[in-house]
Amino acid sequence: MSVFIILFLTAVLVLFSGVLEKGKYARYIGILGLIIGLYVSFLPECEFFDQYKAMYEYSSNAALFTKISIIITLLLFFLGGFAFSNHRSHQSELYALMLFALSGGLVLFGFQNLVTLFIGIEILSIPLYVMAGSNKTDLRSTEASMKYFLMGAFATGFLMFGVALVYGSVGSFDMYVIHDFAISNPKNLMLIMGSILMLSALAFKVSLAPFHMWSPDVYQGSPSLITGFMASVVKISGFFALFKLMTLGFGGIAGEWINILGVFVIITLLLANVMALVQTNAKRMLAYSSVSHAGYISLIFFGLNNFSTSILGFYLFAYSLATVGVFISLIWVEKIKKETSFAAFNGLGKKEPLLAVVATVSMLSMAGIPLTAGFIGKLSIFNQAIGGGSSFLVLVAVLGSALSIAYYLRLIIAIFFYKEDNFHNTEKASITYNIVSIVIILALFSMGIVPDLFAKILGL
Repeated sequence: MSVFIILFLTAVLVLFSGVLEKGKYARYIGILGLIIGLYVSFLPECEFFDQYKAMYEYSSNAALFTKISIIITLLLFFLGGFAFSNHRSHQSELYALMLFALSGGLVLFGFQNLVTLFIGIEILSIPLYVMAGSNKTDLRSTEASMKYFLMGAFATGFLMFGVALVYGSVGSFDMYVIHDFAISNPKNLMLIMGSILMLSALAFKVSLAPFHMWSPDVYQGSPSLITGFMASVVKISGFFALFKLMTLGFGGIAGEWINILGVFVIITLLLANVMALVQTNAKRMLAYSSVSHAGYISLIFFGLNNFSTSILGFYLFAYSLATVGVFISLIWVEKIKKETSFAAFNGLGKKEPLLAVVATVSMLSMAGIPLTAGFIGKLSIFNQAIGGGSSFLVLVAVLGSALSIAYYLRLIIAIFFYKEDNFHNTEKASITYNIVSIVIILALFSMGIVPDLFAKILGL
């Protein structure tokens, strides 16, 4: 809770910094707050907060995902100076909203009852609705905001209906009470219906098919940095919340919802990868890529063991780093070319070789190519699922991975192998972008070659 308070207060400071020279210092205040929050996340929780354990507990798992989310947000903040150059008049608001959303994500890492879960989801979601429509001159951004808000409202309705059914059957919002009730009453129909409704609501948040319909339009219409935040930090928060809810709260009735989740996974992996193949816009392709990764990550529910949480953390960290790596290039190209089609990337390898390399390495990691962090993440999840007897799902996932190589290669080919150089702008990528690119390249290869490095750095 200490980290939550630090980041929430940072968000407030960033918001009010907008009155000073149009928020010129907002990003720096945000970066400082994130660094302090990251440092505190490695420290033991203050004993003062023990009295709130029935509401929120900063466990070792909560600490792990808190660290991951802060690191990814910090990287995105370093990219913000150039990415938000068109939003100078209200940049402090955007940085503050990102920090508020991150604060909501932190609540989801440590929730102990369903009320705290709902509060965390709303704190996470409401800033996103606003950020998605922050590009006021672009009708696509407005559409993205409205679509995200309306579909998010439906998902919240599903969630609240599920919470009501669970409370009606158990008589408590506490996760451990629900856990014990589920074990002793595995055939309680009201509890089963509540768990399925809550599963569907959180499937929307992580964009699992068939609840992914909002994702391509929202990802394409939102400002690119915000899209990167949605595809990484929001997915981390949503997935851990889903994982904790279904394994801790509804573990006793897993036989009732696991098959439904399996159907979601199959639809997600097949549909998302096929749709990604036919896209001509890089942002829409990455949106479907994000949906497909929701399918891969969901395999964590099959064959659960003592290492599942660590595997989930590793995969989400690797995926999020790769996402930031791709968005470094995408943000720069979009600013220079005013578009994000595949053709817009022609000649990027010649113009900005470092940005081209980080985008390539990141996409290879997403595809699960050996020597990258993505390969280790996928291998670990696939091995766990096979151990749990879900070989068919793994086969579908391997097929999806093979398809993903095709659409990632299309963008890589556009970057390196098209000779025409249509970058007529003389502007070069800033040193910040180059440094972040180097950090991500090194991180993806280091985690792919020495996976234990992840555990050592993050204190597992």
